[in-house]
Amino acid sequence: MREKIAIIGSGFSSLSASCYLSKAGFDVTILEKNNSFGGRARQFKKDGFTFDIGPSWYWMPDIFENFFNDFNEKRESFYDLEKLDPAYEVYFGPNDSIKIGDSLEKIFDAFEKEEKGSSLKLKKFIKKCESNYDIAVRKLLPKMPGISPIELITKETILKFKYFLTNIKTEVERDFKNPKLSQILQFPVLFLGAKPSDTPAFYNFMNYADFGLGTWHPKKGMYSIVEGMVKLAKKLGVKLKKNITVSEILVSNKQATGLIANGQKYVFDIILSGADYAHSESLLNKKYRVYNNKYWLNKTFAPSSLLFFIGLDKKIKNVSHHTLFFDGNFDEHAKSIYDNPEWPKNPLFYCNFPSISDPHMAPKNKEACFILIPLAPGIKDSKSEREKYFKIVLKRLESLTNQKIEDSILFKESYCLNEFINDYNSYKGNAYGMANTLMQTAFLRPKLKSKKVDNLFFTGQLTVPGPGVPPALISGKLVSKIIEDQYLEV
Repeated sequence: MREKIAIIGSGFSSLSASCYLSKAGFDVTILEKNNSFGGRARQFKKDGFTFDIGPSWYWMPDIFENFFNDFNEKRESFYDLEKLDPAYEVYFGPNDSIKIGDSLEKIFDAFEKEEKGSSLKLKKFIKKCESNYDIAVRKLLPKMPGISPIELITKETILKFKYFLTNIKTEVERDFKNPKLSQILQFPVLFLGAKPSDTPAFYNFMNYADFGLGTWHPKKGMYSIVEGMVKLAKKLGVKLKKNITVSEILVSNKQATGLIANGQKYVFDIILSGADYAHSESLLNKKYRVYNNKYWLNKTFAPSSLLFFIGLDKKIKNVSHHTLFFDGNFDEHAKSIYDNPEWPKNPLFYCNFPSISDPHMAPKNKEACFILIPLAPGIKDSKSEREKYFKIVLKRLESLTNQKIEDSILFKESYCLNEFINDYNSYKGNAYGMANTLMQTAFLRPKLKSKKVDNLFFTGQLTVPGPGVPPALISGKLVSKIIEDQYLEV
């Protein structure tokens, strides 16, 4: 008889785990509280415009390819990809931007143009980054369930030990004195949720993910990945149910036995939660929770975000599909997130104009504009603050790109901490999970398997390997392997 598994949530890690577990022979059911699958990777559509509410960057294409290959499938059977050129553009002031091309040769040229001799330094730097990527992403992460520190000890990591004793900021600024180039090289680590000064230098493998592997765009948006994974899950026999809110995880004799969802009792042999970890444990009686409120309060969380989804009645100029605005003080904005949580005085921000590359994202001759401002989780969210910051970033966007935009706005919608909490039960309204600092890496993160309740497991951005879409795919695979090893006969 096949064990029945309930998976709470339908984000990338849950969808990933559902596929592996169903392939292994388990009877898998996904329970999603919202009216669409994908967790935080949902879409918002209005008047012919399409916006990805969640992730908007497609990095580490090899991880996605590997996922589908594990099921003898090809990624291109589920969605189409385009490599972006430029990958992204970074503004430092009015009419002052650097475009990152779709090849190392173009990037070397861009660096050399900004600072003579920097391309040679970059070539050496990227070589180190590629080596770390090979060790971390291709060898360690897929086999590192976060159970023991021994997982981190290999011949390769011993040789790289010094990179765990220094940080990204120090490593970059030692070789790159130009502040613009330095900021560009420190930018990728933000996907790990922590300040460059708090992130081990070993994580410079993110620079290879950026420059070496490039930035891609799935046709019709990031949600096409979710649709592809849902299609694969159904093909493998996974049952997916929407509008199901789990209110309690049932435990008997220290074993998870089922759930209370939408007021009804459901019996399952195994429970796997891909929902926010702190929320997942709140569904348990206190005596079965491994991590208390003090634990979560003392952890460094990745930022939350203030998001704006804007429909424009014209095509705009002087921007790229992904455009970063680093005209403010990077360190001051970071302090407002991690050191003294408050609304930033002069925020850095990011704009996504997907309709530049993909005509499916907006009506003809119109533009879809997505604006993101990183914020500290836990601060007070209000309509007045949202409107204040919209005016701030819109004014700067117009000034920096030398064009009028406000008069072309057809509509705008916002999304911030309150929605992250209401829609995803996100701890303090964080958008990306728990940051990958040195003391929150690998075995030091919340565990995939409950220490107090048998048959209860976790996956997603608050456990291993960490925040981001590719790590979520890996997290689903890691927890599936643990479950398979425990329940399936060899």
